[in-house]
Amino acid sequence: MDQSGTALADLDEEQRYAAFDVLQEQLPRVWEAMRRDRPEESAVVVPSISLERTTATSGTLMQAMEERALFQLLLLRQPMLTLVFVTSSPIADEIVDYYLGLLPGVIPSNARRRLRLVSVGDASTRPLSQKVLDRPRVLRRISELVPDRSVSHLIPYTTTELERDVAISLGIPMYGADPRLAPLGSKSGCRRLFEDVGVRAPAGAEGLRTVDDLTTAVTRIRADLPSVAEVIVKINEGVSGSGNALVDLAGLPASGVPDEGAAVAARIRELQPEAVGLGVEEFLAAFERLGGVVEERITGSALTSPSVQMRVLPDRSVELLSTHDQLLGGASGQQYLGCVFPADPAYSRFISEPAMAVGRDLAERGVLGRFAVDFVTVRDATDHWTAYAIELNLRKGGTTHPFLTLQYLVGGAYDGDAGLYRAASGTPKFLVATDHLEDDRLMALTPRDVFDVVARKRLHFDHSRKTGVVFHMISCVTECGRLGMTAIGDSPEQAWQTYQDATDALLEEAELACTPGELPT
Repeated sequence: MDQSGTALADLDEEQRYAAFDVLQEQLPRVWEAMRRDRPEESAVVVPSISLERTTATSGTLMQAMEERALFQLLLLRQPMLTLVFVTSSPIADEIVDYYLGLLPGVIPSNARRRLRLVSVGDASTRPLSQKVLDRPRVLRRISELVPDRSVSHLIPYTTTELERDVAISLGIPMYGADPRLAPLGSKSGCRRLFEDVGVRAPAGAEGLRTVDDLTTAVTRIRADLPSVAEVIVKINEGVSGSGNALVDLAGLPASGVPDEGAAVAARIRELQPEAVGLGVEEFLAAFERLGGVVEERITGSALTSPSVQMRVLPDRSVELLSTHDQLLGGASGQQYLGCVFPADPAYSRFISEPAMAVGRDLAERGVLGRFAVDFVTVRDATDHWTAYAIELNLRKGGTTHPFLTLQYLVGGAYDGDAGLYRAASGTPKFLVATDHLEDDRLMALTPRDVFDVVARKRLHFDHSRKTGVVFHMISCVTECGRLGMTAIGDSPEQAWQTYQDATDALLEEAELACTPGELPT
């Protein structure tokens, strides 16, 4: 039921959005009250991944992706806050203790008393928000854990109608983009937005669905850019590059000749999906169902993939939070693997300015919360960098949890003019992070093994130095051989060295764990 006592199922879409709008009007007051450390303030974290295609192929991996949000436990440094954290399956006590042990200046046992963990008990790969909505008793339990709804809000990962309905059911506002604005964050929507704002994007076309649409668009791209060798086809709702596919145009007939269209169509039917195991026909069927774009693949001798993270506060002000260089991999180098922070100062300002223009436009349209603009930057022979905006993520993303982990642990803020993050002490800080530390040998380790090895090697985050490693996605290491990690240093070199040292230490420990030994007698 919503806060008026009306069952959610009794409300149609128009009525649900009317109820949602009323709740959202309360957010500025809630935000201001929570800044004052009000008694009985709370936040409800529901890290649901409600996206068309994710990389989660098992319930264990889905749970680990939800647990990326455990950095939010560091919010318990606020002494009056109650934090309700919802997941599909129970979080191991040792993982909870690990995060509470990172809290600066807080007694862990006090923080533990203010933490409310709620498990749905459903390990399927369905979105967490759907699992919650399907279980009225779970919703009721979450609601009962909120001390005072007038000083509480929902913290989602992404915002769809599912998260809207969770907010309505709990009677609290949501700090995130209105789901009605989601088309702005689609591949087609962001290309239109970039054009409206006057931000440079790769040559291409949006609003496409069929092979014929793609053929026509690629033919036009070739007419405008005769030298184009590759184009990228993107499904509107793809995430982390998994909805992308590469089309090779090399060796095609010249632009404008009679058989060009047939040759282009044949190449499109030979496209190379970025997602492992996804076939051409399956990709094209998803493209027809969801729509998408095609655009030139930017190339150059020096090419990077930075992003700019921003947020819109409840008072509609826009903050520049960070710039990152993305670490990409996969079949054609389009899959997000991790990030380096901050982005190279050589171009960080060049991408911040157009990104903030996008952010201000989004704020005027009513967007709230965190979002990011992804770029491709290319350097020419004169060392001049040119930036192309390629995506808008109206949600938290792969750069969110490393950045907030850093911010919560060391304080301070990003200086956009200098392109540096300065801790509360004034010391510049740097990080290297990944969600994809993957190796089958890691399956020999348990979470406790992970904690033990970084402690022995003195790689664990040290509050006295404000450097070290923080792990995430810890629960899937044994089943999936995968971990996430954020390595924090006082220089780019130290961050990279810490990252590599932790990787080497874990793989060395995994090798030892795989070595057969004598059984105890």
